Amino acid sequence: MGLYTKLPEEIREVDVIFVGGGCTSCITASRLSDADPTLSILVIESGQNNYDLPTVTYPGFWYGHLTPGNKHTSFFQGPKSEHLAGRQATVPTGHILGGGSSINMALYSRAQRSDYDSWKVSGWSAYDLLPYMKRDRHGFDSPIEVSGSRFRSPRLESDFINALGELGWPEIEDINTLDHINGVMRAVRYVNPDGRRQDTAHKYLHPRLQDGKHPNLHVLVESQATGVTYRPNPAFQSTEDSSKDNIRMLKARKMIILSAGPLGTPLVLERSGVGDPQILKRAGVPIVSNHFSMMYGYESTLKPEETLEGIISGRLSAEKLIKADAKVLGWNSVDCQAKLRPTDTDIAGLGPEFQETWDNDFKDFPDKPLMMMSAVAGIPPKQNCTIVTFNLYPSSRGHLHITGPKIDDVPDFDPGALSDPQAIDLKSHVWMYKKHREIVHRMGLLGDELPGMHPTFSADSKAIKTAAGKFEYTVEDDQIIEDWIRGHLDSTWHPIGTCKMAPREEFGVVDPVLNVYGVQGLKIADMSIPTANIGANLANTAMTIGERAADILIRELGAY
Repeated sequence: MGLYTKLPEEIREVDVIFVGGGCTSCITASRLSDADPTLSILVIESGQNNYDLPTVTYPGFWYGHLTPGNKHTSFFQGPKSEHLAGRQATVPTGHILGGGSSINMALYSRAQRSDYDSWKVSGWSAYDLLPYMKRDRHGFDSPIEVSGSRFRSPRLESDFINALGELGWPEIEDINTLDHINGVMRAVRYVNPDGRRQDTAHKYLHPRLQDGKHPNLHVLVESQATGVTYRPNPAFQSTEDSSKDNIRMLKARKMIILSAGPLGTPLVLERSGVGDPQILKRAGVPIVSNHFSMMYGYESTLKPEETLEGIISGRLSAEKLIKADAKVLGWNSVDCQAKLRPTDTDIAGLGPEFQETWDNDFKDFPDKPLMMMSAVAGIPPKQNCTIVTFNLYPSSRGHLHITGPKIDDVPDFDPGALSDPQAIDLKSHVWMYKKHREIVHRMGLLGDELPGMHPTFSADSKAIKTAAGKFEYTVEDDQIIEDWIRGHLDSTWHPIGTCKMAPREEFGVVDPVLNVYGVQGLKIADMSIPTANIGANLANTAMTIGERAADILIRELGAY
């Protein structure tokens, strides 16, 4: 039993290997170890150990993980794109034990019922998965705590809710029922009442490494996977660094589970020779979703103690805040989350192509929102506020492939933002821009638009505001908005669906019990497997997959 940066020489063979120590595998490995402590289990994570790191345990530091060069985040960068005004899209992912659950905003956000049902996979419907979801917030057999946390910004929270209410979108007590939308909820988080992040490594893995009851559970950090080699039994190669002298072959007697995340797992598969890369490329191997967002900044009358600005800017001493166990450290600056759909009039105004997409993908699924939106408190250098909007079901698709056999070969990655030929995603963001302005116009705490965070209209444009206090947009104004979106769209860090769970003839990679097609003893369990987008942040679904995967493994391995 132990957590290592260098695996002891005597550990050369184990029963089960998890490639990746992210949000999902921390749960699955822990549950499997509980079910059968005699099973030898090894979790291999390329990032660092997260144990008791203040920047992890205090969610108030989450913004720092998005800073370029942050060692706990991997940044996948796409090519310059005409769809983004020549910019390169960057998608950050977790690079630390616990994965995204260690560094994200810690929002508790469930997907919709139709999301899971659309996968059309036996055992993975919303009905099937709900018992696994209930393990966290409802306190059934889970160490994860979900709460409103001990710090909020109630003036901004209520102002945002009231403004939505004026437009007919009410406050909903719980928008995470799988069915509710067209309203706003006072946010809850993966944060306990004492203000500590509830990442899956701290809540599942670390307690078992320390309790003396799981002697065969091992974790190796700061090590990477070169691939999987097939003998009579699968075997896994891991490296502590990229030099050949440090490559070790480790054997898995029973099973290997790839859980390196939607941008890591497919690269391991291709480096292992699973699927001809040229065939995979022609098939698309799409990143089914990567929610891209827009951030619109506003001046506000919020006070310093009502925002996260002091932490983000460094104006407040992190050391002093930690020493004082300041309540603000348990806050992520987001107190509300809205899920919204356009009206029939809105839809018709977005053109016939959008209407067709809506009729095909949304009309018969009234639980599917088009937009998720939140108010974020605190943009340096002042107590400003950002309204964040993002499209939950993008039509655009990207791709990810290896370019060579080595770990450090730069992958062929393009998230495909705004690339759908009918510009459905662009039109969605235009609607979101206009709608968020109507909401902000009704808020008492927010004032002028921050320069550099909004489109610039001509001086006589009614898009600035009419005499009646409303906004009116011309074709020229819409073009200005579209150009602005292309020049400023950003990632919301939600890649998904790169190794989907579907029939092989539909370009599926795994079957309903997570087996990789054509390979014995190899499974995938992470956010690579969803077959379609989800209308939520990803952490809850990643945890749900972890719990479901654990049950599958326990049954197959007879670990009762």
